[in-house]
Amino acid sequence: GSGDGQGQILQRFPEKDWEDNPFPQGIELFCQPSGWQLFPERNPPTFFVAVLTDINSERHYCACFTFWEALESPQPQSHARNGEGEEEEEGEEASSLVQPAQLFAPKSLVLVSRLDHAEVFRNSLGLIYTIYVDGLSVSLENVIGNLLTCTIPITGGAQ
Repeated sequence: GSGDGQGQILQRFPEKDWEDNPFPQGIELFCQPSGWQLFPERNPPTFFVAVLTDINSERHYCACFTFWEALESPQPQSHARNGEGEEEEEGEEASSLVQPAQLFAPKSLVLVSRLDHAEVFRNSLGLIYTIYVDGLSVSLENVIGNLLTCTIPITGGAQ
């Protein structure tokens, strides 16, 4: 068709809303402001941060890292019949297969925070992207848990 589509959330962390920080509704629309479209070539990854303000006037910084994935190619379509309804010979049939063009779809990683740290967001999403693209056998749940966890030592105390 036209290549236009709708975004959908494939995975989220945490899986359930936190009482003091609910999951932003409609974030899949926000990730692709110009719409979810297929393209004939792979675009370079993009990164942007926008600020969403909730009903209590609290700011939520939404970092969005978008990259492009090749879609699985559908099966070639065969136009292997001649005008009289008879099947063409094997040699002619192979040349009449129509190979669909390769299409690329956007995929977005989004980080929502109350803190304004764009460079940290870019680095964190870049790390998750690299793990995903390189197919590393690391659990994304562990990576995200490690990114969100930090220990701050007490001043003058034991580490």
